[in-house]
Amino acid sequence: MPKQLLFVLLASLLATGCATRQVQDSLTGSTAQRLVTHSIDELMESLPEEDFEKWRGQSLWLDSNFIAESPLKRYADRRLQIALEQRFGIQIVDRSTDSNARLTVFYTSMATDQELAGFYLPIGVVPGFQEQTRVNLITLEKFHGIAELFYFIEADGVVERGPTLLTRTQTDALGLPIITIPISRLPDESAPADAPR
Repeated sequence: MPKQLLFVLLASLLATGCATRQVQDSLTGSTAQRLVTHSIDELMESLPEEDFEKWRGQSLWLDSNFIAESPLKRYADRRLQIALEQRFGIQIVDRSTDSNARLTVFYTSMATDQELAGFYLPIGVVPGFQEQTRVNLITLEKFHGIAELFYFIEADGVVERGPTLLTRTQTDALGLPIITIPISRLPDESAPADAPR
């Protein structure tokens, strides 16, 4: 009997030693919102000089595209406009007839991504506990904000495609039975931009 109990316990531990991944479809909570907005900020700061410096002091008409019109898309559009103005002196105009070129942007991702890898005991099957309740034995918990885009600049009948840009802001943690230890954190706004994270 003790051998059978030991076998069942060991099989349960091995069965729960896996990885799961989930894309969060809402930005409920401050951490999710900060992860995505920090990723968008970093994305706009990564716009390549070689594509935009030649438009310094000129105007572009912005045609942005995402899966759905949303406050998040409007945030990204506004952040793009500010980055172009501050970094390159480019003005975004409302009408294509008032512009020197057309900037077409395709946002391919603006969301959070969660991943859990390691060993844990799922206790959500026990009555009275929520379905996702678990006891960590040793896990790596990843919660990332992701922003990705690519773009085209069209002027005088010539269309140039820019690179696909991707940024990821992360908070990772080591999950143990009694405590969860942060491995990385969101940037602290009071810290200088070049401070280590």
